[in-house]
Amino acid sequence: MIADANLPVIFAGLMALSVIVYAILDGYDLGVGILLPLNNDQQADQMIASIGPFWDANETWLVLAVGLLLIAFPSAHNVILKALYIPSAIMLVGLILRGVAFDFRAKVAQVNKHRWNQIFKLGSCIASASQGYMLGSFVMGFEDSFMAYAFAALSALGVTCAYSLIGSTWLILKTSDDLQLRAIKWAKLTGKISFVGILSVCIMNPLINQLVFERWTTPPFAYFMAIVPFVCFTLLFIGNLVLKQLPLKDDSGCWLPFLITVVVYVFCFCGLAFSFYPYVVPGKLTIWDAASAPESLRFILYGALIVIPCILAYTVFSYRVFWGKVEDLRYY
Repeated sequence: MIADANLPVIFAGLMALSVIVYAILDGYDLGVGILLPLNNDQQADQMIASIGPFWDANETWLVLAVGLLLIAFPSAHNVILKALYIPSAIMLVGLILRGVAFDFRAKVAQVNKHRWNQIFKLGSCIASASQGYMLGSFVMGFEDSFMAYAFAALSALGVTCAYSLIGSTWLILKTSDDLQLRAIKWAKLTGKISFVGILSVCIMNPLINQLVFERWTTPPFAYFMAIVPFVCFTLLFIGNLVLKQLPLKDDSGCWLPFLITVVVYVFCFCGLAFSFYPYVVPGKLTIWDAASAPESLRFILYGALIVIPCILAYTVFSYRVFWGKVEDLRYY
């Protein structure tokens, strides 16, 4: 029997899992949309084909994360959605534009296809920037100040660049020839921008948040927090060296930039989560303050232990089926 005090921790872990998996999976397909070229329809088709079997299912993890927040931490859900109502609505507009453009670009006359490529790219940029803005607002504790809005705006730019990085490394993995060479150039540029972004967060976050400052400077937690930026910077540096060597003979090593980016994502997320734990709303609500009744959490947990493995199994299966280099775009 799971102790009542451990149930909020379990649900916080499940919600964290959902968020990081969403950031990785939907991050790369949003990144592909951001990078979509408007001057080369053939490459645009290849890029769309690389995410075609996955992009819609990737958003399942966002729905799962929000659903867990609602049922496990309802009071935190109220605070967060109230503070982020407008950027959340804007994000949904972006996601809807992506979905509509994905289908319409295949059904319109060739002369109008360019317009729907523009809408797909616009929707990707809107969704990415909105998510970055919401992350920045969360880090600032949903403050209503110029500094908070400025930090959220910078966060919007940073997340957009981070999604572009993982999107470009996905294209290196899935494509070849001219498009792969173009993706390598994108990855080099966005990798450098992401390096600066992570460095800026490491400097700014402790300065603007007392809780984070104490967590980052108080042993033994400080030792762990020092590892996070060190690993991220080292991996980004190694990733840049790898990109300079690509493409290799037989396209070997094309998977390495994507793997490196995924590990950087995981370490950044762990550093962020550890900085604010156990707060689900920074400085206001801990996971125990915001949790539903233990009886409700225990009942919901049974369902979660069935649903989450099913989603994981489907995700693994779909990626296994559609693994390998992208083929010509086809709509069924």
